[in-house]
Amino acid sequence: MYFTDTHTHLFSNKFDEDRTEMVQRAIDAGVTKMFLPNVDVSTIKEMNELEAQFPENCFSMIGLHPCHVFENYKESLAIIETELEKRAYAGIGETGLDYYWDTTFKQQQQASLHIHAQWAKKYKRPIILHTRESFNDSFAIMKEHNNDDLTGVFHCFSGSIEEAEKVASLNGFYIGIGGVVTFKKSHLPEVIKNVPLELIVLETDSPYLAPTPNRGKRNESSYLTLIANKIAEIKEISLEEVANITNQNASKLYKSILK
Repeated sequence: MYFTDTHTHLFSNKFDEDRTEMVQRAIDAGVTKMFLPNVDVSTIKEMNELEAQFPENCFSMIGLHPCHVFENYKESLAIIETELEKRAYAGIGETGLDYYWDTTFKQQQQASLHIHAQWAKKYKRPIILHTRESFNDSFAIMKEHNNDDLTGVFHCFSGSIEEAEKVASLNGFYIGIGGVVTFKKSHLPEVIKNVPLELIVLETDSPYLAPTPNRGKRNESSYLTLIANKIAEIKEISLEEVANITNQNASKLYKSILK
């Protein structure tokens, strides 16, 4: 039995002191595949170095996080596009929309997301979506671009059952479920009960959002098993079934990597 962490920032400076050991802990825990979502142009080098260190386990993705979209965002996108032309990446992202912190660059975020969707279709790679306080706009843009060449995941999904059903209506899209599902006051267990496991991929979003009982501490990919166990409990199924079906989902999403 193994697991796939579809979203984990293992190249973060939060892991500078023990990165190699931390990745090995994940592998030893059965989390053998870890997908690394880029944040901005400053993280590309470290991300790719980690992939080179663990080529069978870590897979780089590339994009511009919405919280890093500013007036000069086109300069960052040009660098990212050059990277896409140089080598294959597992996915396009982390991209999306974030209206929680600041909406100063709302239009630029939306323009950036349209460009990422075009890249995802051009390179036939899944798009990795950050959708904080922005589900309706994110969904509308994905619906506009959705065809057989566009797949993706609504990362760190925190929406309602109705929003999960909207994601399911898109061809080839999934919801990413992480540590929040284990939180005491989370509404996600009710969502999980009412959506098929075939819609779900697992993620940690390390080093953020560590699951209970590690909430508030640094998250890491080895904790993915705590998330999987919680989903098994909610669904009243075995851990093995959660692992098998979510791995199948990840294989469909990242078919260029997980064959």
